[in-house]
Amino acid sequence: MQLTPRYGAQPVITLDGPPAAIAGPLIRQRRRLATALASFTDEQWSHPSRCAGWSNRDVIVHLDSTNTFWSMSIAAGVHGEPTRFLATFDPVASPAQLVAGSGDVSTGEVLARFVASTDALVGLCSSLDHAGWSAAAEAPPGHVSVSAVAHHALWDSWVHERDVLVPLGLAPEPEADEVAACLRYVAALGPALALNRGAAGSGVLAIDATGPDVVVVVDIGEEVVVRAGAAGAPTVELRLAGDAVELLEALSVRRPLTQLIPADSVWMLRGLSDTFDVAPD
Repeated sequence: MQLTPRYGAQPVITLDGPPAAIAGPLIRQRRRLATALASFTDEQWSHPSRCAGWSNRDVIVHLDSTNTFWSMSIAAGVHGEPTRFLATFDPVASPAQLVAGSGDVSTGEVLARFVASTDALVGLCSSLDHAGWSAAAEAPPGHVSVSAVAHHALWDSWVHERDVLVPLGLAPEPEADEVAACLRYVAALGPALALNRGAAGSGVLAIDATGPDVVVVVDIGEEVVVRAGAAGAPTVELRLAGDAVELLEALSVRRPLTQLIPADSVWMLRGLSDTFDVAPD
C-alpha cells in the first residue's frame, strides 16, 4: 500500500521530552548491530530472518538504504528544505525491489556499506544542536521533527536487529531507553498512519509497560501527541499493559497482542498492519 504522508507545517506526530535525547539510543543501537554483524559467518548471513522471504543479508541491504535515506532527510530538514520523496513510496514493494536489485554483492561489501552509512548517520546526528533536532524533516508519516525522524529510524532498526538476531539465538539484551523510545514512537505511528489514510477516529491510548517500566499516553485527534503519563491514568479509550518488549513487538506486527481489544478501538492499532498489508494476529 502506498504511503500517504502528511506534509506541511502541522506534524501528524509530536513527541514530548528533550528532542536530542534520542541521539544516544540511536547511536548505541546502530553501533551494536554493526559489531554483531562483523562476526557473522556465511551461514548466519544467509539464514532466514523474521521478514518473510528475506535472509539476514537482505535485511542489512535494506537497513543500509534506510540509513542513507535518514541522513538525506535529516540534512535537508536542517537546511530548511524538507524532502517529499515518500509521496509515491510503497513500504512493501519498494524495499523488496531494492533488495532484489542488490545482485551478487558479497556479504563483506554489504557489511562495509552498512558500516559506512551507519557512520554517516551517526556523524550527522552527533552534530545536531537543539534547532537541528527541532527542524522539520521527512519520515513515512510525513513532515515531523528531526527528533521524530530519529525515533522512526531507531524503531525500524531496533525491530530489524531482532529480525536478524532472534532466529540465530542472539537476541540483544534490551536497553531501557531504546525500548522506551521505540515503544513511544510505534504507539503513535499506527494511529498516525490511520489518520493519514482518512480515519476519523479520536481518543486516548495508554500503555503501562514493565521490564523496563514505560508509561505512554497517546492523544489522538487531528494529530497524534505522545506524552509521558502516570501508571493507571484514567479516562482512556484503550489501555495496553504488559512486558515492554512484547508490547513493542506486537505493535510492530511481530507477535500477537495477548489482550482483547474492543472493536471500537481496533483502528488505533491497525495503521501499521494495514499499511504493510499484514493481517494482525
